[in-house]
Amino acid sequence: MHSKLPFLGILLLLAAAQPLFAEDSTRIDGYSIHHATLTTDTLAPEIAKAYGITRSPNRGMINISLIKEKPGTTGTATAAKVEVSLKRLMGQQEEVGMREIREGSAIYYLGVFGVVTGEKVAFDIKVTPEGSTEALKTSTSGEFFGR
Repeated sequence: MHSKLPFLGILLLLAAAQPLFAEDSTRIDGYSIHHATLTTDTLAPEIAKAYGITRSPNRGMINISLIKEKPGTTGTATAAKVEVSLKRLMGQQEEVGMREIREGSAIYYLGVFGVVTGEKVAFDIKVTPEGSTEALKTSTSGEFFGR
């Protein structure tokens, strides 16, 4: 069996090769919330299979990670409760089910949802760091075009 590359690393490789990927981050109260969106058909087949993700131009994915900032370092991955709701152009809202992935010291959260090619979707993101009762809030958007 082959070893899996950390998923976030794979997404960053995709970002270099694909204009179909959007990654951004938000800094709040000593944390960085990294959020990335893409259509699942841009994932390599073996990566999609390893993570149990259906590849399709009609499936969007959001990837979120929380990093506790530490001066002089790249920070520390932090576990959190992650809640994501999406809003479609016509005003429909839905919650995105998120699942936690841990690989070594990396921790990230993935959510998959249906999209229509060319659809622009807005996301409201709430991240509550483990051991905290206060949610950090941010938002992002993605426009989804398959290959």
